[in-house]
Amino acid sequence: MSQAAATQLETFLQRVPYVRFLGMQAELAGDEMTAILPFAPHLIGNTFIPALHGGVIGAFLEMTALAQLSVAQPSPRVHKTIDITIEYLRPGRALTAYARADLRKVGRRIANVHVEAWQEDRAQPFAALRGHFLLSSD
Repeated sequence: MSQAAATQLETFLQRVPYVRFLGMQAELAGDEMTAILPFAPHLIGNTFIPALHGGVIGAFLEMTALAQLSVAQPSPRVHKTIDITIEYLRPGRALTAYARADLRKVGRRIANVHVEAWQEDRAQPFAALRGHFLLSSD
């Protein structure tokens, strides 16, 4: 990706307060963006397993989709979530998590996005998101 894409991604990551709370990061390699959620104790929801909080997982997936959209469809404003469905496939353990967004269809006003998150093995996702996002016209 270009320097402009990297700048747009960094701007998004700094613009959204919840991204900073999560400690979320992202890397660009070619045309692929990988979101990274480094493990931190404040992200635990179930201390017995221990497992990541479901809200943290959902937010990580949603922020991954929005970060990918910010690179693919640059805008001075953050794109808006219309609806999302989170599939919790297995517990997210107390490990670093990774996610990639697939922009299934990007129209003039709405984008359809699918995100998968994994920890140690990309072939075994622990959560997925399907969502629609309203693209900012500015």
